[in-house]
Amino acid sequence: MRRIVFMGTPDFAVPTFNKLIENENFDVVLAVCQPDKPKGRSKKPVAPPIKEAAISAGVTLYQPDSLRTAEAAEYIASFEPDFIVVAAYGKILPKTVLDIPKKACVNVHGSLLPKYRGAAPIQWAVLNGEKESGVTTMLMAEGLDTGDMLLKKATQIGEHETAAELFDRLSEIGADLLIETLDKFDRINPEKQDDSEATYSPMIDRSLCAIDWNKSASEIDCQVRGLAVWPVASTKIGGKNLKIHAGRVSNATDKEAGTVIENSKRIVVACAQNTAYEILSLQLEGKKRMDAAPFLLGHKIEIGERLG
Repeated sequence: MRRIVFMGTPDFAVPTFNKLIENENFDVVLAVCQPDKPKGRSKKPVAPPIKEAAISAGVTLYQPDSLRTAEAAEYIASFEPDFIVVAAYGKILPKTVLDIPKKACVNVHGSLLPKYRGAAPIQWAVLNGEKESGVTTMLMAEGLDTGDMLLKKATQIGEHETAAELFDRLSEIGADLLIETLDKFDRINPEKQDDSEATYSPMIDRSLCAIDWNKSASEIDCQVRGLAVWPVASTKIGGKNLKIHAGRVSNATDKEAGTVIENSKRIVVACAQNTAYEILSLQLEGKKRMDAAPFLLGHKIEIGERLG
């Protein structure tokens, strides 16, 4: 039975952790995740999903503020792992940690490397209108997702699939791929990444939210799907912020971009390139999220009104 130190923090890492726990060939001896972080208006510390999973599974938990201390490296090394498995831990591992396992540090990354290295590969794949995504397992190096690739699994991105939905699918694909990678590890020939084809996916933040109606409806649809759940694409109406939770490309139009062209049971907005976008689910500042039809019963939107 191979000894595993697992390192991960968010929801994406949980299926991989659980698959390792369930597999009789592996013994997860330690789970490492980032410290609890304050959330919401109360700023109360919230436990990362991997912390909850580790406690539930009865696995020893470690939440260091930094891995770049002798104390952290020594503690992890004391578990004598064959592998360190990393899935969205959230920090680059220093060489002192990379050198610990007897076999290797193996990372589960939510993209088809070398495309979309970095913190938010799944969201950026949707934001950029990619038709395909996937998961890569790789040997870890000191750079940002630069290590040699082990196995890949590709999947098509659905026409209406949000980043959140793709996130859930890839987390399951990644869990299965990680088990396959560890089972076949001694027979896999690692493949170097072509750095000339590498792209970077920085962290998602609220600066990406504002909708530019001078873009095509397809581009806006990618923005809405890519930012679904958080931080959510938005526009302005009557000086108030309006979050767009869901929508779809609508009928062609020659109206001015950003103007409302339909307001009876449906909200349709003109976009660039003679395209239009239908808003399906929205949330006015200070109000609850609603579907378009009930929203229109309580909020008047005029034909020709400008958004943005």
